Amino acid sequence: MSTRLSGSLLRLLLALACGINGVAISPAAAQTAPGAQEIAAYQGLHAAAHTGDVKRIEKLALGKALNTRDGNGRTPIHVAAFARQREAIRVLVKAGADINLLDKDRYDAVTIASVADDEETLRALLALGASAKQVTSRYDGTALIAAAHLGHEGVVRQLIAAGAPLDHVNNLHWTAAIEAVMLGDGEPRHQQTLQALIAAGANLQLADRHGNTPLQLAKSRGYMEMVKMLEQAGGR
Repeated sequence: MSTRLSGSLLRLLLALACGINGVAISPAAAQTAPGAQEIAAYQGLHAAAHTGDVKRIEKLALGKALNTRDGNGRTPIHVAAFARQREAIRVLVKAGADINLLDKDRYDAVTIASVADDEETLRALLALGASAKQVTSRYDGTALIAAAHLGHEGVVRQLIAAGAPLDHVNNLHWTAAIEAVMLGDGEPRHQQTLQALIAAGANLQLADRHGNTPLQLAKSRGYMEMVKMLEQAGGR
């Protein structure tokens, strides 16, 4: 039997060693994208949003409830975000749909695109007036925290530029900087994510509920490149 540990198991064991009783599941796993049966059953605006049928959206938008929800609380904009149908999102917003609503799992379109590392859809959403500042998910987090968790550096930079709160603390008592270290693998994509947060002025002294700062967490994991950048930035 192999004695090698998976990356996720290793991070869990390291978290427990640091006195953390639970680790957030991946934001991708926490989200619920429309399944095949749901998609097959979609009608009206939800069906048109999924397929990107702009002409049908324009026709249906006349006198229709643009923010109607499916069984999981997804609006047509949520469905279009999952399906990367950017033009459908533009048409829905132009017709008056609310771009900032949360679905049943408390995700907005910005967080959906951020978790998917879909920089083009995120760019379109932000240009249309979507907020990067909403508190989302069961963890009372933000799109920025979710993107930092996953090491989506390009998404992180977009969200920072859009005014995402750098130092928001979720209900696990983690910031984006902590998640970039705590739930990352210490490799370049998470290093670059952390560097973007540092450059933007994230507070590196904020600690988790056990008193561990990003620097202390990086040291405990042997992420020496992260340790260097955190020390250079004044982390303690």
